[in-house]
Amino acid sequence: MNTKQQNYTIPIIVMFLLFFMIAFVTNFAGSMGVIVTNQFGASKALSQLGSLANFIAYACMGIPAGIILKRNGYKFTSLTAVMVGLVGVAIQFLSGYLESFLVYVIGAFIAGFSMCMLNIVVNPMLNTLGGGGNRGNQLVQFGGSCNSIGGTIAPVLLGYLIGGSIENATVSAAAPAMIIAMAIFAVAAVVIFVTKIPEPHMETTDERQARRSGIKTKDKHSPLSFRHFVLGAVAIFFYVGVEVGIPNMSNIYMSESKLMGPAVAGTFVAAYWFLMMCGRLVGGAIGGKVSSKAMLSFASLVAIIFILCMILIPESITVHVLGVTVPIKMMFMFLCGLCTSVMWGAIFNLATEGLGKYTPMASGIFMTLVCGGGIMPFLQGLLADRIGVIGSYWLVVAGLAYILFYAIAGCRNVNKDINVE
Repeated sequence: MNTKQQNYTIPIIVMFLLFFMIAFVTNFAGSMGVIVTNQFGASKALSQLGSLANFIAYACMGIPAGIILKRNGYKFTSLTAVMVGLVGVAIQFLSGYLESFLVYVIGAFIAGFSMCMLNIVVNPMLNTLGGGGNRGNQLVQFGGSCNSIGGTIAPVLLGYLIGGSIENATVSAAAPAMIIAMAIFAVAAVVIFVTKIPEPHMETTDERQARRSGIKTKDKHSPLSFRHFVLGAVAIFFYVGVEVGIPNMSNIYMSESKLMGPAVAGTFVAAYWFLMMCGRLVGGAIGGKVSSKAMLSFASLVAIIFILCMILIPESITVHVLGVTVPIKMMFMFLCGLCTSVMWGAIFNLATEGLGKYTPMASGIFMTLVCGGGIMPFLQGLLADRIGVIGSYWLVVAGLAYILFYAIAGCRNVNKDINVE
């Protein structure tokens, strides 16, 4: 496919819209941790069960969604995803009125199917439309900026709806945000339906006929034959866990503080996502000139330094921000947004580079490992229940250390002898 000879502006805009939806709905589930702690009496670990259900859906749906993408294309997959997402958010909406934590978790799980399918669509699509390489990474970074806008709005909106006291944190109070999410899904469904989207990776007529005839095409290789992809999939597991765990645990930490409360905590956590947006805009601007390898190496190293500062600086050292007294260590949480901002695009670009025909299935496997965004925060919650919220960030340091390893050594494609045409 020669992307330089065709104008794909409309498909790119649609992909950016889907990127926005992914973060809005996902971060909404993460911010709900404060609500379930209050309304359902959940522990810090169980408060992350919504995020866990949301991301475990990736483990269940990643590979099947990759198959759906290969057989039915980007348009069908994305349209199906937004309809599933609408159902998931609607179930979460009902959970507040049914007073059921189980119903809420089921809704988060169904919404997770949608987020997985959307991720499988937008990442390879933008990377392909950009022509791969630095340009592909650049387009994914710009899409990530839209993702960060959705991520910034969600906690601010939820914090505003809850108000200044954690006692007011209920699912019913968050109902307007859920209605907005459902409206976004409905609008997106209409836009996708009327938009012509290119299908560069859908199976050919010969492949479809062979599959329906039960003829198995012989291919001794798969995405798992590429070492840099396997290590990259593990890197994405740790990355999503790090990206979600940093603000989620901080939200609980600040919401429980007598100095702040949910409304202020939501606003400050939004600063993390806002800085992610700023970082992705910068990453997109320089992505055509700076390699993904260099970008990821620098970002992961600086993130480790920031988290260590957050862990080691005494809580007694405070700073006044917008009339609120905040432990200065939390400022490093916000700054981590600048680092995590460029990691997703860089890892995806490095892990799928040179895969060719294996890209759709690779994307499915890749999304399966996104379940780290639920598993790691849950484990971090378990640590927080035992050694405190701040101490739980040592798990984040470990995840960032692996990402640094991948950037420095693990991303090299050592399987260039495999035919990908």
